[in-house]
Amino acid sequence: MSKHSIVHSTFTVERTYPATAARVFNAFTDPVKKRRWFGESEGFVIETFTVDVREGGHEVSTFRFQGGPLMRNDTVYQDIVENQRLVFVYSMVVGDKRISSSLASVELFPEGKSTRLVYTEQGQFFDGIEEPKQRQLGCDELMGRLADELAHHS
Repeated sequence: MSKHSIVHSTFTVERTYPATAARVFNAFTDPVKKRRWFGESEGFVIETFTVDVREGGHEVSTFRFQGGPLMRNDTVYQDIVENQRLVFVYSMVVGDKRISSSLASVELFPEGKSTRLVYTEQGQFFDGIEEPKQRQLGCDELMGRLADELAHHS
């Protein structure tokens, strides 16, 4: 019998974007825009990417990094307030192993002509496959990719 472990962790990533809350919110809810900043990056091959942003709606993506094992992100939206917040639960699976389950929120705060985004994740990381610090760095990188999306696409 193998020994199983779980690490609980909460982290926050904050960014301020020179865009309205509506534009930032739209980058999370428009499937084309979300795929561009969330899924498409060097070394990743997306196999499926579906987005249904509504309370109870699902988002599913499957992808491989540099020919590695299939990875899957399964998301269910829990609470949505247009241009203000998104709350969702998601699990990450690599191959046939679930590596984490998380509750996450995106909060948007208008600040003049800009918007401050606060991303908070409460995660459970299983069996030492991924460390919380790796996930936090990955989320910070994604928020940087969101900045690029907002700068280059309207």
